Amino acid sequence: MVEGFRPADLREALEFRSQHPSIPIAGGTDLMVQKARGFALKPDFDKPLLFIGHLPDLQQIIVENRQVHIGAGVLLSDLIKSDKIPAVFKEAISLMASPPSRNIATIGGNICNASPAGDTLPYLYAVDAILVLKSSQAERKIPVGVFITNPGKTDLASDEILTEIIIPDKKFGVSYYRKVGTRKGMSLSKASFTGLADIENSNVTDIRIAFGSVAPTIVRSRKIEASIIRKPVSEIKTAVPEIVKKYAPLIRPIDDARSSAAYRKKVSLRLLEDFLRNLAS
Repeated sequence: MVEGFRPADLREALEFRSQHPSIPIAGGTDLMVQKARGFALKPDFDKPLLFIGHLPDLQQIIVENRQVHIGAGVLLSDLIKSDKIPAVFKEAISLMASPPSRNIATIGGNICNASPAGDTLPYLYAVDAILVLKSSQAERKIPVGVFITNPGKTDLASDEILTEIIIPDKKFGVSYYRKVGTRKGMSLSKASFTGLADIENSNVTDIRIAFGSVAPTIVRSRKIEASIIRKPVSEIKTAVPEIVKKYAPLIRPIDDARSSAAYRKKVSLRLLEDFLRNLAS
């Protein structure tokens, strides 16, 4: 039998987490697949489950001080419905899994799964999302790019719970998202791309570029972005081959059942090229 604990509130959940090795679970759409052992066999959990998906403290979306605070237990379907969530982020979420899965899966679960193909991650990396990690004794805030250390690995301590995701309440003038999969819906990403930019007086004043599913973690280079900022759009269009060349070594995909490494790299750089060439429009 799989043991589990259903706390009455977040305080009780954190107390349990501090006293017992446990596995936090909200929707469980990724976790149940990972731990499955076959038909009619119980999942292979080596620790008690700590159920947190029902906790009200983890289900809020609040705008405060020009930041959007998203509870880690907010359902993907509720993110799509919220008027507080940027449209480009909603687009990425709307292409995740199926409607029934989005009615169960949570944003916190997608982050903690730490898959390079996680569909929420390119956007969160691009906007420098901050994660709030709580224990019964303390709270710390950490960038999403620091939190995820390797495929399936995070910096979450054994007594902590991811409680909140904080993103800027900012609309970029240019927003671009593409997901490449076997089909439009219910498809794991072969590659994904998020591009965000602001343009003033034909000059790029801000740009964010993030690739998913093409390296051990999400690919983003602030150094390359900095080399683009403050340049005229016309100059960037001319420099597209040079910029693509800079990103090429960072794109290090693998061959697997979904796609080949060569295809992933080629399509990712093509998406980058398309984003840069169409900045003005």
